[in-house]
Amino acid sequence: MNSYINQPDGIFPSVCSLDCPDQCGLLLHKKDGKIIKVEGDPSHPVTKGNICNKVRNMTARLYDPKRLQYPLKRTGAKGEGKFERISWEEAIDTITAKWKGLISQHGPESILPYSFYGNMGNLSAEGMDRRFFNRLGASRLVRSICNSAGTEGYKYTMGGSYGTDPEDTIHSKLFIFWGINAVSTNMHHVTIAQQARKNGAKIVVIDVHKNQTGRWADWFIPILPGTDSALALGIMHILFAENMEDNEFLRNYTVGAEELRQHVVQYDPHTVSAITGVPVEDIYKLARMYGKTSPAYIRIGNGLQHHDNGGMCVRTISCLPAITGQWLVKGGGATKGNSAYLSHNARALQRPDLLENKATRSINMNEIGKALLELENPVRSLYVYNSNPAVVAPEANKVRDGLMREDLFTVVHDLFLTETAAYADIILPASSSFETTDFLASYWHNYMQIQQPVVEAYGESKSNTDVFKWLASGMGFDEQAFKDSEEDMIEQALDNPANPYLEEISLRSLLENQFIKAKVTPLLPGKLATPSGKIELYSERMLRDGYDPLPVYQPIVDDGDLPFLFIPAPNHNFLNSTFANNPRHISLEKEPRLHMNKVDAGRLGIEDGDMVRIHNHRGECELKAAVGENVLPGVLVSQGLWADMPGTKQLVNALTPDRIADMGGGATFFSGRVDVVKV
Repeated sequence: MNSYINQPDGIFPSVCSLDCPDQCGLLLHKKDGKIIKVEGDPSHPVTKGNICNKVRNMTARLYDPKRLQYPLKRTGAKGEGKFERISWEEAIDTITAKWKGLISQHGPESILPYSFYGNMGNLSAEGMDRRFFNRLGASRLVRSICNSAGTEGYKYTMGGSYGTDPEDTIHSKLFIFWGINAVSTNMHHVTIAQQARKNGAKIVVIDVHKNQTGRWADWFIPILPGTDSALALGIMHILFAENMEDNEFLRNYTVGAEELRQHVVQYDPHTVSAITGVPVEDIYKLARMYGKTSPAYIRIGNGLQHHDNGGMCVRTISCLPAITGQWLVKGGGATKGNSAYLSHNARALQRPDLLENKATRSINMNEIGKALLELENPVRSLYVYNSNPAVVAPEANKVRDGLMREDLFTVVHDLFLTETAAYADIILPASSSFETTDFLASYWHNYMQIQQPVVEAYGESKSNTDVFKWLASGMGFDEQAFKDSEEDMIEQALDNPANPYLEEISLRSLLENQFIKAKVTPLLPGKLATPSGKIELYSERMLRDGYDPLPVYQPIVDDGDLPFLFIPAPNHNFLNSTFANNPRHISLEKEPRLHMNKVDAGRLGIEDGDMVRIHNHRGECELKAAVGENVLPGVLVSQGLWADMPGTKQLVNALTPDRIADMGGGATFFSGRVDVVKV
């Protein structure tokens, strides 16, 4: 491995580890052994030197005086935030002694890891940690808080996370950004679309909120939350009724076209308009624009899958390119995600064979509040890393009540004393991605990238790999799996004969090139990973799994009779709770606001800038009203997961349901109802 650490000055290649589809190539400027500037790498074929404000201001986060430098143990009451410094040896001894006791008394399932992708490095997110908890026999965490419902829905149609190469969309003549605030969460696809627009492409945005992406579009279509599948079915109705389908494509590459043709007769534009809030004439205009433009491309976002019907919403939208044959046109088709092209050997990396009891219980991370309050066979120890459940998980008041349990031994490994860490018994300082070795794969573009350490670890901070090796030693685990180096693990993960797209990617080639593109070939003509090998408009597998085999509109679950649907969406300058505690990023975002329609505001006597209280049976929060026409009547939208500040009530996930979506164990953040009053 190259030793950038030993070079105190210079410019060094790197990669952004944030949970973002763009996964930018970076250049890190060093002086006197410290990173003084982060900029984009102009040689990266997709990100081309452009980076977001979040990353441009990363040095403020790396060297924030509040960053953790050494292990801590709790000295005050739970949640009080009083800690004292201890050594790493004491921390590891305390944790392993506690776990050994719990295992002997209550079994290994009394211990639960809680993590997600706060760091997208594969070793950091799903490497030595998975090996360790498999060997320990801990309860398994179903990591489904983000994209699992839509991924499952798309898979029923297309066979896996395979979509249009974003680089090809420079040729598109119509972009539909559906349920994605791409300006804030996928900026390089906006750049590509902007270049295509100069060549005559039109950009349509369908969303519940006229955010920055909606304002950038040629045409913004507001839609009622959770009704996206109805709109897609209405488009299909018109495509078939007006003979805009590609019958040759449907015959050769799909299953169930005739069943779908008959099925969508019921989704006439008047019926669909009543469901979605989209005017009848706009449904016709959109369907004709889509049916008569080629190449036409749909970027399917994360937003619409965070509903009770989220999996079916994505499944339905993913059928549209097949009807007009867009998969055979360069720049046509759709992207939900492209992660399958870069899929590594997860079994080799995570070592599920180390789990002795294959019937070990699983706990859905969306239900962490419920799990921590469960009285029968309770979770007695929680180990949190790469996540901040006290802010990001639904039913946040339940989560915090659970974290307050005196009998819950909680360990948090993080860069900062997060809201979750305030409840911890032991806090461990985490190294940043720039201080570790890892490999990263975008779930949007098709490039694998490598991260080599550029600076020394901050203070006494350690990587997930190092900590779990130490914990394994403390638990007496002596398998070779816990002695493998980072390089060993990367080589094992990239040895994946099941994925031919990885053929040219190895540790050696990454070290030589920094980033390498998967050997992507057009999806069609070719055999898909569906049971039939074709695009499944009608899915026998769905029928066997208990779903309607054809795409349908199912209303979201009844969440009570409160008047507003509440959508806690992302904002521009944070990434979930990451950066929400950094003054520079807070100053860029300014303050949390609640977008509401002027008709609703007028009826309730609320004016722009008023403080309002949003509430339901789960909790409440207070935000400043942003009154206008950016949302439809009956809809409220906030942006960002704001850190708890003294004297504020900004915890939007206090209001969100912890129900599980229709597919993949997904979250239902956007299917909750609330009321709002002026403070």
